[in-house]
Amino acid sequence: MATDPRIVSNPKIMGGKPVVAGTRITVELILEKLAAGDTPSEIAEDYPDLNEESIRAAIKFAADALRSDFIYPTDTAA
Repeated sequence: MATDPRIVSNPKIMGGKPVVAGTRITVELILEKLAAGDTPSEIAEDYPDLNEESIRAAIKFAADALRSDFIYPTDTAA
């Protein structure tokens, strides 16, 4: 997985969750905001430490992470 210097992980910051460098804003939070319908520009307005490039880097990080060979079950009844 290619790394982007805008996304970092440190066990001493947010329990090691990936964050935007220089902030405590997690990739998880950015994805949750996008899933709730916020646009990248709205998120950047709400979090002045972010810009649209760092939001795109967070999305790419998540996409790269999901590209792994791990299978995510979606139906536990089967």
